[in-house]
Amino acid sequence: MQNVITLGGTAGLGLFVFVLFLVSRMVRYVGNNRVAVVEKLWSRAGSVSAGLIALEGEAGYQPDVLRGGFHFFFPFQYRIHSQSLVTIPQGQIGYIFARDGAPLGPTQTLASNAATADFLDVRAFLTHGGQKGPQRTILREGTYAINTAQFVVLTREQIHGLMLNYSDGELFNQMQNLIAGRNGFEAVVIRDASDQIGIVTVHDGPALTADHIIAPEVGTDQKQSASFHNSFQDPEKFIAAGGRRGRQLQVLVEGSYFINRLFATVEMVGKTIIEVGHVGVVISYTGADTGDTSGEDYRHGELVARGSRGVWSEPLLPGKYAFNTYAGKILIVPTTNFILKWQSDITGQHKFDENLSEVSLITRDAFEPNLPLSVVVHIDYRKAPLVVQRFGDIKKLVEQTLDPMVSAYFKNIAQKKTLIELLQERSDIQLQASEEMRAKFLGYNLELQEVLIGTPRATGGNDQIEKVLQQLRERQVAEERVTTYEKQRIAAESEKALREAQARADQQTSITQSELSIIVRENEGKASLKMATQAAEQTRMQARAESDRVRTIGEGEAARMVAIASAEAERITKTGLATAETIARQAEASGGARYQLTRQVVERLAEALEKSGVDIVPRIQIQTGASGGEGGALGAGANPMAALIGMLLSEKGEAMLESREAAAGKREAEQPAA
Repeated sequence: MQNVITLGGTAGLGLFVFVLFLVSRMVRYVGNNRVAVVEKLWSRAGSVSAGLIALEGEAGYQPDVLRGGFHFFFPFQYRIHSQSLVTIPQGQIGYIFARDGAPLGPTQTLASNAATADFLDVRAFLTHGGQKGPQRTILREGTYAINTAQFVVLTREQIHGLMLNYSDGELFNQMQNLIAGRNGFEAVVIRDASDQIGIVTVHDGPALTADHIIAPEVGTDQKQSASFHNSFQDPEKFIAAGGRRGRQLQVLVEGSYFINRLFATVEMVGKTIIEVGHVGVVISYTGADTGDTSGEDYRHGELVARGSRGVWSEPLLPGKYAFNTYAGKILIVPTTNFILKWQSDITGQHKFDENLSEVSLITRDAFEPNLPLSVVVHIDYRKAPLVVQRFGDIKKLVEQTLDPMVSAYFKNIAQKKTLIELLQERSDIQLQASEEMRAKFLGYNLELQEVLIGTPRATGGNDQIEKVLQQLRERQVAEERVTTYEKQRIAAESEKALREAQARADQQTSITQSELSIIVRENEGKASLKMATQAAEQTRMQARAESDRVRTIGEGEAARMVAIASAEAERITKTGLATAETIARQAEASGGARYQLTRQVVERLAEALEKSGVDIVPRIQIQTGASGGEGGALGAGANPMAALIGMLLSEKGEAMLESREAAAGKREAEQPAA
C-alpha cells in the first residue's frame, strides 16, 4: 500500500513539475529595463530561406522584440533571449552593425540607410532597402530598445548584441578597438582657444578622379556646403550630393561634431597664423584654372586670382586662417626688415640664413680673410607673390641667388684692396656696397636697406691677419700717445694760463691802475702827437709859403742873371774875338804863335822880376875848380833863371830862323820858274 501511495505521490510531483515547465514555456516575463529577442524554433512556414530575420513567420529570429511585461507563447515553439536596453551616454556616439539586409555596393564601405534610419523597426529597415554591415547612421544620446539579433550596437563601455557564434565576440571587439583608436565614441570638439581646425578624410563614396588631389566641396552652393550635409554629420546627404572619398577641401572650425568615424576621420591641425609684419603667399593645389594676373612684363610665372589653382596674386594679410594645408601651402613672407647674416655661428629667427657662412676673400696683397656680413632686406607685401613665384620661397632666394651674388661682389672688391685698406676703408666700402647692390636687389623685387660689414677674420691656424692687426694697434697706440702728449701740452699751457690769470687776479688792482695810467699817458701822447702834428703842419705850410716866395724870387733873380750873363757873354765873346784878332795879328807880326807865346812869357817874367826885386845876374859867383868847363856848368845849374832865359831866347831864335826860312821858301815859291 505504501508503495502504491509513494508511487502516486511521486507521479503527482512529477506531473506538477511538468505542468510548471509547460507554464514557464508558455508565459515569459520581460523586465521594463530590458528587451527580449524572440527566436522561433519551428514553424509550419518552414525556416528562413534568405537572410537571418524571419519576416514571414518562418522559424528563426523574429523582427519584433518583446518589451516589459508578461508574454504568452505556444510551448516548445519559441526561445526568448533577454537583452538589456541600449543606452548611449551624453556626448557619446553609438555605432550600429546590421546582420541582415541588402548587400553593399562595390564602392561602398558603410551600409546605406537613406530610406529608413529607424533601427527600432527591423521589418521597416529590411523592407525599405536597409543594407547589412556597419551603418553610416550613428546613434546619439539616449536609450533604445533594439533587436540585438539584427543590430549590434557598439559603445565605448560595451557591445550590445546577441552573439550568434563564437567568432562574433572577436569580430566586434576588433571593430570596437578600431573606433576607439579613432576616438570615434566621442564627438569632435574644436575649441576657440586651441586655434585648430579639423581636416576631414572620408572613407566612403566614389573615389577621386585623376585631376583632383583633394575632394572638392559639395552641395548646390559651395558657400553653403557645410550646412548642406551638416559638416559631414549626415553621410547620406554628402554621398547624394556627389561627395567623394578622400581628404576633403572643406575643413571643420570651432564647434562640436558628431561624425561617424567609420565614415570620416578628422585630423586636427593648427590654424595658419600670420603675425603682424608678415604676409602669407598662397600656393593652391586645387581650384579652377584662371587667367594670369601678373602682367605682360612679368615672365617668371603666372599669378592667379584667389581660389584658383596656382600662386595667388593677393597675399593673405596678418590674421588667423582656417586653411587646409593639404589643399595648398602658405609661405610666410616677412614684410618688416629682416637681416641675413653671412656668419656660420649665427642664425636668424627666420632661419633664412642658416646655411650662410662668412665670405672667403683674397686681397690684393694675397691675404685670405673671411668677411662676416649682414644685409638688411625688405620685401614689399604687394610684391611678395612675385618673389615666391620667381624663387619658390625666401630661403631658396637667399641660398641660390643672394648668397652667390653678394659673395661675388665682395670678392671683386677685395681683389682691389689690401688688407689694411679693407680694414681702414670699411665705412666707404660699406656705403659703396649699399648704393651699388640696391639696384641689383630691385631686379629681384627686393629692397636693400643697408649692408653691414664686419671685421675680417683669419682662417683656422693663420695668424698673419692678427699680426697686421697688431701692427695697426701699435700704430694706433703710438698715435694715441702723440695725442695724449699734445693734450698734456695743451693742459700745461692751460694750467700756465690759469696760473697767470690767478696771478693777474692777485695783482688786478695794480694792473688796473697801471693800465689806467697807460691809457692816460696814451691819451696825453695822442694829444701831444696831435699838437705836434698841427705844429708840423703849420710849419710845413709856412715853409711851403716861404719856399714859394724864395722860388719866385730865385726865378726872378735867375732870369736877371741869365740876362746879365747873356750880355756879359756877348761882351766877352766880342772882346775875345777882338783880342784873338789882335793876338793873331801880333803873332803874325811877331813871327808866329810860338814867338808870341815866348814873348808873353818873357813879358810876364819881367813883370814878376820887377815886382819881386830878384836879381837876374847873381851878385856873387863861386868857382870851385880851375876848369872853366866845370865852373860853367855849376854856374848854369846855380842860376836857373839864366837857363830859363837862355832857353826862351834859343826858342825865339829858332822861331825867328824858322820864320825866316818859311818866308824865304814862300818867296821862292812865288818866283816864276827860270
